Amino acid sequence: MTPTKILTFSYDDGVTQDIRLIELFNKYGMKATFNLNSSLLGLPGHLIREGQRVDHIKVKPEDIRHIYDGHEVAAHTKTHPILPALSDDTAVTCEVEEDRLRLSELCGYEVVGMAYPCGGKNYDHRVSKIIREHTGIRYCRTTESSHSFALQDDLYEFKPTVYHHEEWDKLFSLGEEFLNLKTDEKKVFYVWGHAYEFDIHNTWERFEEFLKMMANRHDIAYLTGKEALL
Repeated sequence: MTPTKILTFSYDDGVTQDIRLIELFNKYGMKATFNLNSSLLGLPGHLIREGQRVDHIKVKPEDIRHIYDGHEVAAHTKTHPILPALSDDTAVTCEVEEDRLRLSELCGYEVVGMAYPCGGKNYDHRVSKIIREHTGIRYCRTTESSHSFALQDDLYEFKPTVYHHEEWDKLFSLGEEFLNLKTDEKKVFYVWGHAYEFDIHNTWERFEEFLKMMANRHDIAYLTGKEALL
């Protein structure tokens, strides 16, 4: 019987830092969802974040099955646009559904999850309705923290619990709250971010402390986003 408390993680962009992150998840018996842009796979690049230069190199398409084995691959649109800025409903559908189908082909299973690309207001009701009605996506994660473990009615505008990179203190305090939570109802602790963010201030060890704190609990199920929400 699956415990009523579920811990899951979601990471965007399909960058090579995912490899190191997956090693940590596997070490502590946890699962995660990784949201990829199929038209950007294999591309080199870097970002400037908080004054630091970090690699933003996308994994190669031929490596996806091996890298993400045991975890979930989900859609993140083909080219990472701000979806509400696309006035053409067909363009929204193509960005999402073509990404989903290509990733399904690369993974060898049907991709049904998605994370909205870009920060800020990266979705609206029009966009979520298009995705619900015209694609094979069954849940969409936003970037708005709920700071809650409660179930949500609308899985096409799903709000994660916490964003690890900008809410470190909240991540640990919510972790303690979740560990101490006694419940007979299903509760989901949903953490999201980008793996490259651990390189900005070298916070890999800090995140491993969180995983160590949350690991090996008989009352917590460690699941992918699909397993947790669907």
